[in-house]
Amino acid sequence: MQLKAPEPFTFESGDRAVLLLHGFTGNTTDIRMLGRFLEEKGYSSHAPLDKGHGSAPPEELMNSTSDDWWKSVLEGYQLLKNKGYEKIAAAGISLGGVFSLKLATEAPLVGVVPMCAPLGFKNKETLPNMVRAYAKQYKELQEKTEQEINSELSAFQDNSMPAVEGLLRIVSDVSSQLHKIKVPTCIVQGRLDDIIDMESPQIIFNGIQSAKKEIKWYENSGHIITLDDERNRVEEDVFQFLEQLNWENDEQIIPSIQETEAPQIWW
Repeated sequence: MQLKAPEPFTFESGDRAVLLLHGFTGNTTDIRMLGRFLEEKGYSSHAPLDKGHGSAPPEELMNSTSDDWWKSVLEGYQLLKNKGYEKIAAAGISLGGVFSLKLATEAPLVGVVPMCAPLGFKNKETLPNMVRAYAKQYKELQEKTEQEINSELSAFQDNSMPAVEGLLRIVSDVSSQLHKIKVPTCIVQGRLDDIIDMESPQIIFNGIQSAKKEIKWYENSGHIITLDDERNRVEEDVFQFLEQLNWENDEQIIPSIQETEAPQIWW
């Protein structure tokens, strides 16, 4: 069976741009409908595809690193800058939400929307299980036999996967840098999320130094909130948040370089 590869997308509609970031084991399909919705509202957007994701074999995902993914984020941001967009906001789901926060510590943004962004996970098996589930689904779509799938999945039984280790490092790094974030922030979280430590939204809220910040809870949504039952409400809320940002004034909040000790996050 020939799999259609998810690809990066760019929707150009207005002079306000949003960098959209997908999650771990996900792809740009996770945020495509949000991009289309924002396009209808006059916002441009770009969504990069992280290395090892999309149509790449799961073995490539297992061996990719957080540096690979972060490079995709920076390239996406630079693409929008090269297209002439002076003001950029960032919105990301899951790992993309963590990266949106990291970007806010290193680059000028007008606002940031972390959606179901994990600063901790339900348990130590959560991420390895995500990788295994992704690998199994990929191989089923390839129409491999059960025997072939079971044989190939044996390589995914070791929890010391570079991808998992890299994700945990980036989460730890971002957790320690939250105090640098001063731009307006809308934290989006599904109440039925079975992936993250549910203290994560409050940790983000307490850690960032933004004068304008809020947490929006969605009672009937899980982890991939942009595709869940309340996605239309999420899209509208993200749009309303973007409408309140300062897109006109030349003054932008530059991330602080001051270092302070942050509380340790356990998962």
